[in-house]
Amino acid sequence: MRGSGGTDGGIGLFSIGFVLSAVSLYFFFDSVHVTAGGFGALTSMIHRGMGQGAYGTASMGIVFVPFFLGVLALFYDARPTWAWYLMWAGLGILVIEILSGLRFFFDLRASHLLILLGIFAAGAGMMLRSYRSIDIPPN
Repeated sequence: MRGSGGTDGGIGLFSIGFVLSAVSLYFFFDSVHVTAGGFGALTSMIHRGMGQGAYGTASMGIVFVPFFLGVLALFYDARPTWAWYLMWAGLGILVIEILSGLRFFFDLRASHLLILLGIFAAGAGMMLRSYRSIDIPPN
């Protein structure tokens, strides 16, 4: 029976390694807390440029302007390529703004992190080892 990657490696070795890696990744991501506080990258630059620091009161609606103008132009006439570029650029700005406003916090002890990294590395090593042929001595 052929194993992982078409070699005579062990399917069981790959399966155990996959389970170890998956469990360690689950526990790692379970300890990450995500909040949506503060400003994104673009609005932070706008606030600093206006001399208001990181906690200014300028409107964050400026990031919607390119997307709004692109959609407006596309509803008027969908043929011009500049309108498509403007709409996609506006959508990209919105996505970057939302993702850059996320804050990640790890609620994990260093010893637990080292154990999780060790388990993940062991599982990945077992998965990679399963792609090599295993020489089984004849009985």
